[in-house]
Amino acid sequence: MIRSMTAFASGERATAFGTLGCELRAVNHRYLELGVRAPDELRALEPVLRERIGARVARGKVELTLRLRAPDAAGALVVDEALVERLGELALRLQPRFPAMQVGFTELLQYPGVLRTQATDAEALQGEALALLDQVLGEFIAAREREGGKLVAAMLERVDGIAARAAEVRGVVPAIRIGQRAKLEARLADLAQPADPGRLEQELVLSLQKLDVDEELDRLDSHVAEIRRVLGQREPAGRRLDFLLQEFNREANTLGSKSVDPRTSNIAVELKVLIDQVREQVQNIE
Repeated sequence: MIRSMTAFASGERATAFGTLGCELRAVNHRYLELGVRAPDELRALEPVLRERIGARVARGKVELTLRLRAPDAAGALVVDEALVERLGELALRLQPRFPAMQVGFTELLQYPGVLRTQATDAEALQGEALALLDQVLGEFIAAREREGGKLVAAMLERVDGIAARAAEVRGVVPAIRIGQRAKLEARLADLAQPADPGRLEQELVLSLQKLDVDEELDRLDSHVAEIRRVLGQREPAGRRLDFLLQEFNREANTLGSKSVDPRTSNIAVELKVLIDQVREQVQNIE
């Protein structure tokens, strides 16, 4: 399914290590450019995060932000009671030798090793982070697909317009050819000397060859069929559509350059407007 490149998704997950938060946002970019912001506890996970996102996202400037909010409870600090007990026993043994010695509670807590932070299970935390990323990434892809569906509908409407304009050219070309023949015959009739019928036919053939746009119209029809096919596939299609629009533009320019009638000139202009509108939509597609 066609996806937009712009999207946003976020989520949170309560864990034993605190609350994990995850945000994914993306804007248009020609290639995939991924930025990762993560707390120190998850910094080692960055290559895996990039690989997981790159497996499901083809284009866009994507920013991943991971946050870890520590638990509110004060239990994050752990007192080594066994060490405190040993220090107390040592103080009692030394008391007779240093009767004036006094140790305050705050001084005891400052002794190396008495207070320590609760150990974090890095592997478990990384597993929680990857599970949260999978959840948010799924929502992110779904948002891209919803927006992509809207883009496809808008593009198909304009592609139908392109097909209609091409059919309109086919409808007026026979009348234009008859008109060109009549103009050439009228000019020759104004000549003082009568024209050679063979030369008349030769000039007419050369004139009509310059106006022949059947090949351009056939290619336009082929491009219309191809862009409809591409818009119906599930793979990323942005680059393929970029190429097709270049071909559309080439045929529209040729139609305009060969035109000798206001009707086909106006149609060529309308074709270029429709093509530019499709191009604007394609710039948002993955």
